[in-house]
Amino acid sequence: MNLPAAASKRSKPRNLAMDLVDALTEQVRGGALEIGAKLPTEAAIMETFGVSRTVVREALSKLQASGVVQTRHGIGTFVVGLGDASAFRIGPEQLATLRDVIAVLELRIGVETEAAALAAQRRTEANLTVMRQALDEFGAAVEAGRDAVAADFTFHSELAKATQNPRYADLIGALGITAIPRVRLQPERSEDAERLEYLRRVHREHESIFEAIATQDAEAARAAMRTHLTNSRERRRRAAAMAASG
Repeated sequence: MNLPAAASKRSKPRNLAMDLVDALTEQVRGGALEIGAKLPTEAAIMETFGVSRTVVREALSKLQASGVVQTRHGIGTFVVGLGDASAFRIGPEQLATLRDVIAVLELRIGVETEAAALAAQRRTEANLTVMRQALDEFGAAVEAGRDAVAADFTFHSELAKATQNPRYADLIGALGITAIPRVRLQPERSEDAERLEYLRRVHREHESIFEAIATQDAEAARAAMRTHLTNSRERRRRAAAMAASG
């Protein structure tokens, strides 16, 4: 997603990094940079804002510390949350263990199960288009062996928007992309084939949720979402039990 050109040159060099932090944060708040979106490269940001690589790296470090972005080595930097310290937020540091991830999944079960039912009742064709695209991107990424977390989050985020209740979207936005379990703790990789089958199952679960929402079957949407998130929680519970016994 393109960033707007800097409106004017900064007069105080010591404020360049904070100016960039403010500009990128406003892009997130205004929706130009959506949660789950990958930021442009450092070189692209340097060219757009007319700043040095040092300034860009300092700004990104501050954004990461405040929970706005997360850098995933070898992949890129992604928008993960609203970054408002006064608002509810679960940052990466709060998802460091399997127990942390399980706790967030329990929260998501409570919130997103009802969100799915409301989405089935209230979704628009535009919502369906975005969710369909996210699912297609997820499936393609899985089969190609690419990272599918951003598409996963886009699907859940758009589902929250489809409730037409902005509070659901706000909450999912506050959780951020790190709430997707694979961001912090990759599926247990005893075998690549096992991981691929796991991701294919996640894709099938997403498809079931989508189908119920598309056909406006609120009860089926509620049940499909509960199954999806409960399966993810139970997988992490088993992993935690194995780690404790080992």
